[in-house]
Amino acid sequence: MPSVTTVPNKLKLLLLNKQIDFSNDVFKIILMNSAFVYDKDTHGLLADVTANQIATGYGYTQDAKILTGVAVAQDNVNDMAAVAWSDVTWTAAGGSIGPTGGAIVYDDTATDKPVVMCIDFGDDCTTADGYSFQIKTPKLTIS
Repeated sequence: MPSVTTVPNKLKLLLLNKQIDFSNDVFKIILMNSAFVYDKDTHGLLADVTANQIATGYGYTQDAKILTGVAVAQDNVNDMAAVAWSDVTWTAAGGSIGPTGGAIVYDDTATDKPVVMCIDFGDDCTTADGYSFQIKTPKLTIS
């Protein structure tokens, strides 16, 4: 099943108020437990979702994975703009990472650490000891 990316309504307000700077802010990504169900109306800040982040251990550390390689672009052919980051990887060590059903990207620079997007994997994923879990080019598209 393909992943689905959802943008919180709070992000739209923050963009209109010039409170998010995709080119210069620090963005982090966290993995969510399999019980987490994203709500774009109520999950606008890190504090709204953090209770469902998977626990630190076995190669995963809460609130530690910084997204790098930011690329912000305008696409006139498809009438949209997008921000994308480099691939992000966790390697399981001493046990399994997960299960995780999705990931949250948030702005670690902005006040209150707003959620930028939720990536729903479509299925729960567990990464066995010694294997890696990778999210290829996390990308937010606004059209």
